[in-house]
Amino acid sequence: MRNLTMLTDLYQLTMMYGYYKTGKANDTVVFDLFFRKTAWENSYAIAAGLEQVIELIDDLHFSEEDIAYLRSLNLFDEGFLEMLREFKFTGEIYAVPEGTVVFPYEPIIRVKAPIFQAQLIETPMLNIINHQTLIATKASRVVHAAQGGAIMEFGLRRAQGPDAGLYGARAAMIGGCASTSNVLAGQMFDVPVSGTHAHSWIMSFPDELSAFRAYADAFPDSCLLLVDTYNTLESGVPNAIEVFKELREKGYEPLGIRLDSGDIAYLSKKAREMLDEAGFPNANIVASGDLDEEIIWDLKAQGVQVDSWGVGTALITSKDNPALGGVYKLSAKEEDGKLIPKIKISENSWKITNPGYKKVVRFYNKTNGKAIADLIMLGEENIDENKPITIFDPVETWKRMTLRNFKVRELLVPVFVDGKRVYECPKIMDIQAYAKGEMDTLWEEYKRLRNPHSYKVDLSQKLYDLKQRLLKEHAYKEK
Repeated sequence: MRNLTMLTDLYQLTMMYGYYKTGKANDTVVFDLFFRKTAWENSYAIAAGLEQVIELIDDLHFSEEDIAYLRSLNLFDEGFLEMLREFKFTGEIYAVPEGTVVFPYEPIIRVKAPIFQAQLIETPMLNIINHQTLIATKASRVVHAAQGGAIMEFGLRRAQGPDAGLYGARAAMIGGCASTSNVLAGQMFDVPVSGTHAHSWIMSFPDELSAFRAYADAFPDSCLLLVDTYNTLESGVPNAIEVFKELREKGYEPLGIRLDSGDIAYLSKKAREMLDEAGFPNANIVASGDLDEEIIWDLKAQGVQVDSWGVGTALITSKDNPALGGVYKLSAKEEDGKLIPKIKISENSWKITNPGYKKVVRFYNKTNGKAIADLIMLGEENIDENKPITIFDPVETWKRMTLRNFKVRELLVPVFVDGKRVYECPKIMDIQAYAKGEMDTLWEEYKRLRNPHSYKVDLSQKLYDLKQRLLKEHAYKEK
């Protein structure tokens, strides 16, 4: 595990120096990490990356090499560098568990700590959460489009560097992928790996049939053949069938074939007919080759006969929307022993923050278990499940709904308390199962790839009133 303490923007360190010079380094503050809008106009996101955030916090320290480099910048005095030498996180972190379905403006992570500490961790936390949440959400979209077909993450060679390939694979598994081609990810995260052979295998033999036979001899229990090197229907599938018959005579059953090019809908239907007629109805058809959720969705609508899908570039890079705009904003500051709410105001209304020390609760229908709405509340507020509650849209406030017969769940859970870790990270496949359960609580309307219904995320009356009061207090007066 690498020490990522120096993986930060310089302005975090210059602000920390400013707090040190003005005697404010130990002032307690609250920061919220959240995003303002989802990628692809999706209605939801799948939170991911918490385990790497925990690793970051657990190992926060400045080495002597780090101190020497910072000294060489000629920006900081020795007193400040000594504080860095003794740096240790002593604060509180609450977060939503990985795999949780989250929505805009909801705190994914809440930090309460001395500002000297809380400021330093902004950049690496955003780097980790933005990336993995983006890829997990992209994977969830691809999995949804496949409508039950397994998704194999095949993107390592197209990822933007080793870390993006490794942690992108991790996030893709959280989002619902059945396996990854990334062997290091399989080793590190204990997740299934998958892969067979490339076109070069076929081309390295005198002919396609001998290549197929050699592969079947090497992997008789897991023979899956790539059939589009020369001519999919005229040679690839017929040669695969011949080898499959030879395998069966030896007591083995083939896994199937893979299509990597051409009209996947047409070729898969023809290949299915050929395999069935030859006595191999259980042979799987795998498709790959520049696929994404939109293509898969359209192919499914055309009756494509594909059992599982290998998705690479579009998934690991989130090609059509390559960044999630997560932010980290101050929401409260301790003064005279009390947390004073803070608000950031902008001429762009969507950039105005929600003040105070907050939590998020989710309402579920007691009868069917479906999620109804989320409520961002002040930390001291509570919900009585035995009493009806009226919630309202925080912008279009006339839109109201009274909830009955509900149960509630707080989304933020303790991760660090007084600087000590109190959270045990689940295994990736357990997180994946949890994420699937989370997705099952959403109505299908929220999961549409195009023009999904907007999930309700409201403010409690108390938080709404606080926000309006602060907006009025800070409003510019006419001159």
